[in-house]
Amino acid sequence: MLLGYAHKARCTGPTFDESGSSGPELWKRSYGVACYSDLQQLWGSRDLDELVVPYVNGGITEGGQLYGGVVEYPVLIGVLIWLGSLFVSTDAGFLAASALLLAPFGLLTAWWLGRLSRWRALIWALAPPLVLYSFHNWDLAAVACSVAAVYVVHGAGSGAPRRAATFAAILLGLGAAVKFYPGVFAVPLALYVLTGGPRGNFPPSRVRRFDVRGALRVLAVAAGTFVLVNLPFAVAGFQGWLASFRFQLQRSVDVSTNSVWYWGLRPLVEEDGFESLVGVLSPTLILLSFVLACSFGARRWAATGTFPWIAVSAAMLCGFLLFHKVHSPQFVLWLLPFLVLLRVPAGWVVAYLLADAAMGIGFFRWMYLINAEEPYSIYQSLAAQAVVLGVWGRAALLVGLFVAFLRAPETPREPAAVGASGAPAVNA
Repeated sequence: MLLGYAHKARCTGPTFDESGSSGPELWKRSYGVACYSDLQQLWGSRDLDELVVPYVNGGITEGGQLYGGVVEYPVLIGVLIWLGSLFVSTDAGFLAASALLLAPFGLLTAWWLGRLSRWRALIWALAPPLVLYSFHNWDLAAVACSVAAVYVVHGAGSGAPRRAATFAAILLGLGAAVKFYPGVFAVPLALYVLTGGPRGNFPPSRVRRFDVRGALRVLAVAAGTFVLVNLPFAVAGFQGWLASFRFQLQRSVDVSTNSVWYWGLRPLVEEDGFESLVGVLSPTLILLSFVLACSFGARRWAATGTFPWIAVSAAMLCGFLLFHKVHSPQFVLWLLPFLVLLRVPAGWVVAYLLADAAMGIGFFRWMYLINAEEPYSIYQSLAAQAVVLGVWGRAALLVGLFVAFLRAPETPREPAAVGASGAPAVNA
């Protein structure tokens, strides 16, 4: 992460304009050496220099432009943005302050993964994406919430899996208020509780009793946490709060989204109908991938007695990343912990990191060529070729990882099983 900060800091200064934004010609460095950061970019484009509290004022125009300090992220990122801007006056200061706020999340993630998976946690700690994306956006906070939920269930030594799952649901609800994706993991966690948690929670007769109340509690707690965190912002400034959701729903599928929809479907469909078609296909295929992942998880539960909620969560994330209309470069941080928590072969890890690096570095170099009005077509530019290779290579690997995750053993140990009295259960 220190290397990651040093990399992003190359884009700051040496001079600053009246709003505190770096110059001159920041885009040349941001794209040329791939040190672009949303943290720095939003300083000038979201009025952060004016210390506006996010969501309370402002909104979104008919053309999809945010104004009045509104940011396009869930509310807890808005809080981090506001905290990072309190005592600084330039985008360089905001980058440094934000890095200080985010670094503990990355360190805690490493520690929790180490406790859960021992030396395999080096896949997280030494991964190139930490250099490229630790401080690209605010994703480290969301990653920490999802890994903390796994740690609460499997690594905290709890003798009561149902109670641990409830605390994990709170963490997933908080994670959804940072970036939405951790909230999805509440579904496989609820299925884990529904089917009795770890092996041994069933009585010696092996009669399978479904814990419907416990499963519903997990879903209710996760959803309730998300609602409670959002409620103060919705009350204080409903239009500003709603604008962040509207912005994401209205976001166009263009070259900046790095998705298979732009590269695969866009050339085949008329421009007028493209956005509406993606608006239907994307959520439909995401939901189908979720159902498929849960179905495979149920088959594994029938064979082993334990619903593999970590593996199913990882497969669901693969489906989301593959079919969502936006695939930002830093989303690789979401996937990295699952490469630690699930014992997939090393070849999958290396291949995905290579494809992701080709996509991430190639994309910014390609943006440089476009803005510099240099040859940038796929026939003229290695950067464009790297982008195409990265997009389709990453997509193919997500399909493969969907299957590999569902088959892979989990590295965290199963929590201690308990009987109805709360005492450790005795396996038959």
